[in-house]
Amino acid sequence: MSLSGFFLMVFLLLHLSINLAAVVSESAYNVACHFMDTNIFIQIMVPVLALGFVIHIIYAIYLTLSNLKARPVKYAVGTGTKASSWASRNMFVLGLIVLGFLAVHLSHFWAKMQLQHFVGGAAAENPYLVVKETLSNPLWAVVYVVWVWALWFHLCHGFWSAFQTIGVSNQHWIPRLQIAAYVFATLIAVGFTVIPLYFCVRFYFLA
Repeated sequence: MSLSGFFLMVFLLLHLSINLAAVVSESAYNVACHFMDTNIFIQIMVPVLALGFVIHIIYAIYLTLSNLKARPVKYAVGTGTKASSWASRNMFVLGLIVLGFLAVHLSHFWAKMQLQHFVGGAAAENPYLVVKETLSNPLWAVVYVVWVWALWFHLCHGFWSAFQTIGVSNQHWIPRLQIAAYVFATLIAVGFTVIPLYFCVRFYFLA
């Protein structure tokens, strides 16, 4: 679970750096997408990434069911403690929100761009125009932002918990890793929030 989590967090950083090119210019984003589509290493990593998602999801379901089986009756008091944050108690629900948006992302973006290169079908659509058409719609912009901040909660717990799982669990490092988790999660969330806000404001409200 932790190893697949680390892999996906690295992917998020890469994905964010590519997506932020869209707020620079149309040509910058299209060049970045073209690089992603034609680079042989990236093409090899796509199925590896998909496998990472599948492993992460399957293991999350397994852990959730195991926890429910071990504790079939909820505690009478469920207000939580410092050792049990809201995010840690709702990781599965947050994961479902992230998974739901992943389905939206694949159908609205990936299927219209990168997928065409893999199946050898019709020519891929202009990546910038696909993003512009989708995220300039206020409804999709709101959905995107909600997803981003669900991901923020997921990362705030998942980041430091992944280190704890591989053995970094002493009281010296855990507080530092929790701070690093907030920094990393906020960097990812703010970066991804900028993109729909940019397109929605520029092409819907200021059009």
